[in-house]
Amino acid sequence: MSPTIFPKREYRSDIDGIRALAVLSVLIFHINPSLLPGGFLGVDVFFVISGYLITNIIFQENHLGTFSFLHFYVR
Repeated sequence: MSPTIFPKREYRSDIDGIRALAVLSVLIFHINPSLLPGGFLGVDVFFVISGYLITNIIFQENHLGTFSFLHFYVR
């Protein structure tokens, strides 16, 4: 059985920046909630971004015909 070759994914610095801001907001909220009262929303933002990235990977692999539930869950 030959190994599956996956296409190289494009790095998205804009999404990385938003994720960093989400993590930073949660950290600030944990250190001092009065500095950033809505900092806990960073968790929601982080999960939404993660869902977008995972869905994008699934769509790309499905379009190329390389998507496999087994490989997805093993990864």
